[in-house]
Amino acid sequence: MRAGSSWLRHSALVLFAALAIGHAAHAEPPDQGIIKFIVGAPAGGAIDPYARLIADHMGKTLKQTIVVENKAGANGTISAQWVVDQPADGHVVWVGTQAMTEINPSAYSHLRWTINDFVPLIKGVESPVVLVVHPSVPAKNLAEVVAWVKANPGKLSYASWSPGTPSAFLGYQLNEKFGLDMTHVPYRGSAPQTTDLLAGHALIGFAQMQSSLPHIRAGRLRAIAITSAARSKNLPDVPTFAELGYPEFTATVWFGLLVKSGTPEPAIARLVAAAKAAHADPVVREKLEKQGFDVPALTGPEFEAGIKTQIARWARIIKATGFKAD
Repeated sequence: MRAGSSWLRHSALVLFAALAIGHAAHAEPPDQGIIKFIVGAPAGGAIDPYARLIADHMGKTLKQTIVVENKAGANGTISAQWVVDQPADGHVVWVGTQAMTEINPSAYSHLRWTINDFVPLIKGVESPVVLVVHPSVPAKNLAEVVAWVKANPGKLSYASWSPGTPSAFLGYQLNEKFGLDMTHVPYRGSAPQTTDLLAGHALIGFAQMQSSLPHIRAGRLRAIAITSAARSKNLPDVPTFAELGYPEFTATVWFGLLVKSGTPEPAIARLVAAAKAAHADPVVREKLEKQGFDVPALTGPEFEAGIKTQIARWARIIKATGFKAD
C-alpha cells in the first residue's frame, strides 16, 4: 500500500512538471528572450545615452528585456565582429555609427566583416559636425580662420575627437582645400577634445554637435561653419560650408541599429516596427533633439543605399590621406 502511494505521488509530480513545462513553452513564444544592444564605444559617450533611451522604449513595445552592453575598442570594429560572430536570430542588435559603418571598411585593412554582413534597420539620429574655435582666436568666419592659420605657418594644429572619424578627415580636407599646414592632434573621444578646446589647449577643431552645442550657446566656443546641407535649427546663425561655396565639406554623423545578415524577416520586421515607434515617440524625440540631434528615423533600402554611397565617398578621402588604422 505504501509502495502504491509512493508510485502515485511520483506520477503526480511527473504530470505536474510536464504540465508546467508545457505551459511555460506556450506562454513564451520562440521570439521572446533577452535582446542585447551592442555599443562599440565606452559608456558615457554620445552614443551610449542614445542606445539606452531607444532600448528602454523598444523593450516596452516588444515586451522583452533589452540590455545594453559596451564592447569598446578599435573604433567599433570589435563590437561589429562580436555581433557577426553571434547567431542571426534577432536577439543581438549592433548600435552602429557613421564612422563604424562607412569609414572603418576603408580605414582597416584586416577586417573580417563587411557591411554586407549586416542588415541596417534604422538610421535613428544624425547631426552635422561643427568647425569651432576657442574665443581667443581672432577670427569670426571661415575666411578669417584661413587668413589666421596662414599668418601662423607651422604653429597651429587642429583637434579631432578621434583618428579615422569625420572630425579627422574634415580637418585634412580643410588643410588641403586652403593650402594650410595645421598638424592633426587626435583625441580619445569627443569629451577630451571638447575639454581641451574649452581650455584653449586646442584652438580649432571639427566637433560633435552634442558635445559643443552648450558651449557654443554659452560663448565658450565660437562656431565658424557647419557641415549639414542646410542650416541647423540648433545653430540658425551659423552658415553651412555648402552655402559658403564648399559643398565637399557636407557630412553628417549618425547613430542607428543593425542586425546580422541572415536574421529571419519576421524578427527584422518586429525590430524595425519597435524602433520606428521609439523614434516617433514625442518624449523620445524631444530628448534627442535637445541634445542637438535630428531624428530622420530612416529605414529600408534608402538607408542601406546611403551607407554604401558614403563608403565610396570616404574611401576616396582615406586613400588620399594615406590613413590606415591598423
